[in-house]
Amino acid sequence: MTTSASAPLPASVLEALARYDTPTICNAMEIVAPERRLIGYTVKPLVCPFPTLPPMVGYARTTTIRSVLKSGLSAEEQSKRRIEYYEYVGTGFGPRISVIQDIDGPDVGYGAFWGEVQSNVHKALGCLGVITDGSIRDIPQWAPGFQALAGSIGPSHAWVHAESFGGEVRVAGMTVRSDDLIHADSHGAIVIPYEVAAKLPEAAELCGRRETPILDIARSKDFSLEKLKDALKRSAEIH
Repeated sequence: MTTSASAPLPASVLEALARYDTPTICNAMEIVAPERRLIGYTVKPLVCPFPTLPPMVGYARTTTIRSVLKSGLSAEEQSKRRIEYYEYVGTGFGPRISVIQDIDGPDVGYGAFWGEVQSNVHKALGCLGVITDGSIRDIPQWAPGFQALAGSIGPSHAWVHAESFGGEVRVAGMTVRSDDLIHADSHGAIVIPYEVAAKLPEAAELCGRRETPILDIARSKDFSLEKLKDALKRSAEIH
């Protein structure tokens, strides 16, 4: 779908960020925003059925779901809520990433919100993928190119339904608000503050330059402890 609002960042910034994997973005964040070293990214493992897909960078669409308890809404109210949810997901600036918290507590992941239908619908609505601590299913029928990071894979959707959307969620230790900028790949995800986004590609390149002398000697047939010490010294001098 087309966007209906001006994005807070140029598309070129998102494209530049997508050239790096998420661990590299985390490294770069330590340089440009060291105060976020312990916050803003997933800290619990998530299942990624499509590890070869490239990194995705987009603005969050946040939702909470539950599946153990049946929705208390009437069929008519549920239909209205579903349309409102799709309107929320499919409007605003993009590209978008769906971030969904399962609020079933000890039964998290009991029922899958995501499968063949939702992955294809959300892709058509302008989403690049989903990050959820809930479960997903229908992996062979999943929308092509639509990334997924999930808490688990399961067979049934039980009574799954969207409980709320547009508010703050917490998935795998990462707190996300609607419209937050997200970078994610098979390793996990990180929230990128708007004000530092444009600085991250340069910082990522700096991280790479600092790693190069260390990796070169570590991979060399002439490796020695003395050469490693020298490489570490040269790495520290790169700015």
